[in-house]
Amino acid sequence: MNYKECREYLDEVQKSGVKFGLDSVRTVLRSFGHPEAEFPSIHVAGTNGKGSVCAMLTRILAEHGWRVGLYTSPHLVKLEERFRIGDRLIPRRDFCRLMTRLRERVEDLVRSGDLPTPPTHFEHLTCLAFIYFAEQKVDIAVIEVGMGGRFDATNVIMPLVSIITSISRDHMEYLGATIGKIAFEKAGIIKPGVPVVCGVRGGEALRVIRLRAAEQWAPLLLVFERDEALRTEKRKNGYRFLFTRAGEKYRFTPALQGEYQGRNAAVAITAARVISGAWKRLSKAGIIRGIEHAKWEGRMEVVGRRPRIILDGAHNDDGAAAVAAFLRDFTPSPRVLVFAVMKDKPIKKMARLLFPLADRIILTRISYARAAWPEDIRRLAPEFSGRMVLEPDAEKAVRKALELAGKRGTVVITGSLFLVGAVKKKFRHF
Repeated sequence: MNYKECREYLDEVQKSGVKFGLDSVRTVLRSFGHPEAEFPSIHVAGTNGKGSVCAMLTRILAEHGWRVGLYTSPHLVKLEERFRIGDRLIPRRDFCRLMTRLRERVEDLVRSGDLPTPPTHFEHLTCLAFIYFAEQKVDIAVIEVGMGGRFDATNVIMPLVSIITSISRDHMEYLGATIGKIAFEKAGIIKPGVPVVCGVRGGEALRVIRLRAAEQWAPLLLVFERDEALRTEKRKNGYRFLFTRAGEKYRFTPALQGEYQGRNAAVAITAARVISGAWKRLSKAGIIRGIEHAKWEGRMEVVGRRPRIILDGAHNDDGAAAVAAFLRDFTPSPRVLVFAVMKDKPIKKMARLLFPLADRIILTRISYARAAWPEDIRRLAPEFSGRMVLEPDAEKAVRKALELAGKRGTVVITGSLFLVGAVKKKFRHF
């Protein structure tokens, strides 16, 4: 298949929706000789922060000279962004070659009855990632959970370390309506005897994770077991952090913006220490370099200076709170917010966090069935209607925001990673 045919095939597969269970992935991978077992791996789950932690760990390992595979989701502009070795995306020719091979294998397995139905869209991509990394002989791979953990397609690996970055309400239609149920799904990545690095601070989520780790005899490392483990110093243009772990002090200023990146870095550092003991030695200096050089698009990403333009895919209330804190502390007025969100998200909570900080709010929409209409967002936050402009076309919304902000202001584009991706496609200079 050429690239167009690959995308058409995946689009058709995507119509099957979400399917729970790991049998399909295991069947396909078994037919390829279990490529997922040919390299050591790191498995990262969590509601917020998992992408940033993946980026930091990938950079830490690369700083030590290792060839590192990285599998993440979703992508912003190109599907190939999900599959990387170091900073390099999978070449399109390799993507097409492997997807063609995977499609043929799936069709054979369906015909033989080994697969009752074809794998889902995400299951196809996950299998392709493992096949690609094995073929390319990566030294190690960082694997991000797509959604939840227990039944996520990535949960077929036996990693060196499992990581749970944070727990909050998201994807409740699939993971459950309570923090405890969501934590139970994410704790499903915990494997027998495999150390677990946990960035959750307490409450019901931590109780569930503790129980699962105990059941699996998995050592549990709490990143924030002591409140004073992470200290934050606010500077003119951002934050500097001091993280203490087992008496070792790590001082760093992440390349990734926002106070919450200090917490993500502390999770990555704790995981790096586990990897250093379980696999290959990682130096303190190399760990800090990795934290300070890691990049991750669409997460408090500054893409313009006059006006200041910030992209962040905050998609729930915790993400919105993080964006709000950064805007309050480090951005000049006038602040113009371009906001689009999926209708199943906590729109009222996100609005109450973000909208008070904006001088003008431009409500827009992205081309997804799940996306909320601007009129619906306005109805959920009527107290801010005097500051609102409704512009369903995202490109026009951004152009309007740039005009309103002038050269001295700030444009913030947030509410969904899909919005960030759509804007990046339209504004290539970003």
